[in-house]
Amino acid sequence: MNETQQTNIKLYEILYYWDPLGYGEGFYETEISDVLQALHVHDNAEELARKIQSIYEFSSEEVIPLSQCKQKASELLLVKDQSSCSIN
Repeated sequence: MNETQQTNIKLYEILYYWDPLGYGEGFYETEISDVLQALHVHDNAEELARKIQSIYEFSSEEVIPLSQCKQKASELLLVKDQSSCSIN
């Protein structure tokens, strides 16, 4: 498995185990896919956090506090950045 695949799995797992609305782990397949897609577009934690918030709000009609989204965005960007900065 190459490094990109490992990073994608790690990012997926972070989102899979995140249960911001209390629906249970693994409930958010569509949202995970949308967030991973947004992660390729946004490199700024604030922008990504707002996108994450809107993705989950769109599907659940519930708003996750921006501070929670920002924390998750920072965590995801850290994993993404560590992957792109490593030397093979």
